[in-house]
Amino acid sequence: MRLKIIAGNWKMNKTNPEALELVRGLISSVGHVDNPRVVLCPPFTALSEVARLLKGHSYFLGAQNMYSKESGAFTGEIAPAMLLTIGVSYVILGHSERREYFSESDGIVNEKVKLAIKTGLIPIVCIGEKLEEREQGKTEEVVGRQLDGSLANLSEEEFRKVVIAYEPVWAIGTGRTATPEMAQEVHRFIRERLEKRYSELARQVSILYGGSVTGENAHGLLSMPDIDGALVGGASLKIDQFTKIIKSA
Repeated sequence: MRLKIIAGNWKMNKTNPEALELVRGLISSVGHVDNPRVVLCPPFTALSEVARLLKGHSYFLGAQNMYSKESGAFTGEIAPAMLLTIGVSYVILGHSERREYFSESDGIVNEKVKLAIKTGLIPIVCIGEKLEEREQGKTEEVVGRQLDGSLANLSEEEFRKVVIAYEPVWAIGTGRTATPEMAQEVHRFIRERLEKRYSELARQVSILYGGSVTGENAHGLLSMPDIDGALVGGASLKIDQFTKIIKSA
């Protein structure tokens, strides 16, 4: 049985007081939940305070990024140990916004994935095509290349600790979303590609969908056989929407 995961990526939103207000609201609205696993990914500045608020609750804490080194003279960056010591369990890596705005290549993502696993964090590895790439019929080419590059040289034991998130770039923050059937087609492609490398293990990895997931479309998306949860952006900042998505799972 694959783990169902609903992760909320808050991106560059919420001051500390706003973050705590949102978490309190979610706890009140959702209550205790083991299935799906709920992961909250606030900005770095709010991680410590949110961690304290989540103690004793069933939610997991995630970070939105980390650096590819364990320590050193890298001004402005965050090391995995800094995340682990405040209670972070998950880390989003290779998000399309990191790839586009901060020039993160598959190689850079791969370094981060390996270090996350080595240090005990669970990487949520993001892949996805742009609109022009989909229109040119290059979805599988692009997604396959990002998948291979981001997971390059991972052993079977390392691969067991990875979560994949398929996020079509054209559907992130645009209000557009893939139909459940369109999303399932790519998720199936991802799993089949992973099966070629990891055989039966590929059937155990959780593959999340991200791209304008809302309380209204979540049920249809999450009912697909190869969609194991969601990486939610804007809707994770709205208590009613995020609650609906969690309950849909």
